[in-house]
Amino acid sequence: MSEKEKIIRLTGLVKRFPVGNGEFTALNGINLQIGRGEFLGLVGPSGSGKTTLLNIIGSLDTPSEGEATVLGHSISSLTAKESAALRNKNIGFIFQSYNLLPVYTVYENVEFALLLQKISPEERYEAVMSALEWVGLTDKAKSRPAQLSGGESQRVAIARAMVKRPDIVLADEPSANLDAKNSHTILQTMRRLNEELNTTFIFATHDEKVMQYLKRIIYLEDGKVEKDSVIEIFESSDPASQSLNFES
Repeated sequence: MSEKEKIIRLTGLVKRFPVGNGEFTALNGINLQIGRGEFLGLVGPSGSGKTTLLNIIGSLDTPSEGEATVLGHSISSLTAKESAALRNKNIGFIFQSYNLLPVYTVYENVEFALLLQKISPEERYEAVMSALEWVGLTDKAKSRPAQLSGGESQRVAIARAMVKRPDIVLADEPSANLDAKNSHTILQTMRRLNEELNTTFIFATHDEKVMQYLKRIIYLEDGKVEKDSVIEIFESSDPASQSLNFES
């Protein structure tokens, strides 16, 4: 792994969930460090711990044992209010189901991420339109989610995650509901934003299309890290070097 500022440190991480009279160990002794500006994936079969690990990094859950430090914050020691503040300011989320609010316009869906921050309407407008420009959807600002294709909806979700310029974006199977063409467009967009804004992207995926774009792949099995591989990228074969073609 290249020597980048380590913004995520996971040490002896264990997560257990109660099941009946017993418990299920979803994560079992995870040790990882993740640097600023990485573009990596947590890869493994269903039940390997990918989403559980994302949830802890995103301060949506806490470890049963061990330590998770994200941007200098110990996840276990954060109050609910402090966890919410960390997510609101520093972490963006992208899900396979888009999670757009149907009664609001594209503009309002993206703006929503900024409403809890002390930002003027003028600053919010500039930030939202910049985010929509990043994903090629400025012409859809007044549309509602029902008027969008799946690819457009996921691009709105990316804009919503990126509008606050977070340090970290967590993407849980972001291409699962998209066809191959739209999947590649979405992934090209995220790679470009990763490189331009130095945002750390962490995917939970088992999609081969996603893996083509990753710079680091962490293989999980039964809650453990089985392999941690840095991918050698050559510019001539880099999928993100392809020109972006925004199509619905």
